[in-house]
Amino acid sequence: MVREVYQDIIALVLQAAQLAKTVGIDNLLQPGLVKEMIIAEHLGHQLITSKRDADACDPRDTTMLYEYLSCKEGGSGQFDRMFKAPPEKRQESLQRILRNRQVFYAVFYADNQTKVKVIYALEPQVLAAAAVEQLDRSQNDISHVGFRESWVQARGQVVYRDSGA
Repeated sequence: MVREVYQDIIALVLQAAQLAKTVGIDNLLQPGLVKEMIIAEHLGHQLITSKRDADACDPRDTTMLYEYLSCKEGGSGQFDRMFKAPPEKRQESLQRILRNRQVFYAVFYADNQTKVKVIYALEPQVLAAAAVEQLDRSQNDISHVGFRESWVQARGQVVYRDSGA
């Protein structure tokens, strides 16, 4: 029974991957991509699927970039591999935040991680300042910079809330 379910899941993922290729998405299983699709759909953004760029942009003005952070309820959204040093790498890391018009923080339900509970909009400068503080305290040259939902609630604005929440 379980084996048949796994086979069905694999068949559906392969079908979804083929469908994704028709719109230029070569790696549907790229970490975070499916959740970014879900967030972009809620916000009406145009998804950017390349790994090194922002996560999305405004469909009418592609110079307006957006970054997405996500977590499940009770979790933490984070920027991975942020450099404390050397200075040029640190600046590049901070540019990943500052290049955006806004950063959106999506919280997914813990018991259904394909369903968004709430999305907050945050100003990139606010996140960058907090990232600098975390990097300055870090003992490592490369760190993950994380933000809990309670921190985001105090500094962000709700732009989407599930009607069941």
